[in-house]
Amino acid sequence: MNFMELRAEIKQESSSGNFENSSESIQKTIFALDRNDLIPIITEIGAIPEDIGHDSTEEKLYAKVSDIVLSKCFQELGLKSTVNKERANCADVVAKSKFHEYSLVGDAKSFRLSRTAKNQKDFKVKSMADWRGASDFAVLVCPYYQYPKSKSQIYGQALNDNITLFSWEYLAILLENNIIENEEVNISHLWNVSYAIAGNVKVTERNNCFLSNQNEIIRLLSRIDENKFNDYFLKYRNNIIARGETEIKYWDSKITETQQYTREKAIEELIVSLKLNEKISSIRKYIDSLKIC
Repeated sequence: MNFMELRAEIKQESSSGNFENSSESIQKTIFALDRNDLIPIITEIGAIPEDIGHDSTEEKLYAKVSDIVLSKCFQELGLKSTVNKERANCADVVAKSKFHEYSLVGDAKSFRLSRTAKNQKDFKVKSMADWRGASDFAVLVCPYYQYPKSKSQIYGQALNDNITLFSWEYLAILLENNIIENEEVNISHLWNVSYAIAGNVKVTERNNCFLSNQNEIIRLLSRIDENKFNDYFLKYRNNIIARGETEIKYWDSKITETQQYTREKAIEELIVSLKLNEKISSIRKYIDSLKIC
């Protein structure tokens, strides 16, 4: 299975009307993948396709699939991992070492390439500290190039609460280099990077982006040659650029389609996009409730 095939399955399952069954069906598919099939999906899953509707069932299922892919990544790294069925006030993914008596919670993030403006709430770093509970580590997995490039409160939050700001790209690199935990190999240091960085950062600089420093720590812990490590990121960056061109073509096609609308169709689409009927319905429901008081 490649990403486009997974994308097609998400689209098909989202119309089934049973979210839980759809999630379980896709989970079986992903958990059955071998490492070579999983890696290309990892490098794509962080970008939500532009043709998926906002707040749609399909978008919610895509988010769930991101959790499933993350859990599968932890499994490929040698950990026991499952996906939580409940999404409210808890981590989406939990994992535990088979050999070294530690556990972690994980949260998977995917963003649209068209959404460049993000704030700290989009990353939920503070929530991760609460979701960790009795687990030893908390790992946020986000597209690397979607992390803020300079200052952001998420960096200070990660250092203060020891939240690991991981990425899909890191996971792909680890799997491509056959990193796997066993009785002799303990990869827990990968989930404790923020703690390692925090001790060397001044209070006034805690909100500064530390990803370059983190890259070097992860590279050394993984024992990967510097040039090889950088080549991976170059490849992943080029993949994102290519993906972006594909998403642009989708919106270009929507522009062409819109230009062909009749006046009546254009008005109808505008009413829908502005959710005018929903607003009217909400107000009417509220005032109707007042009439019976």
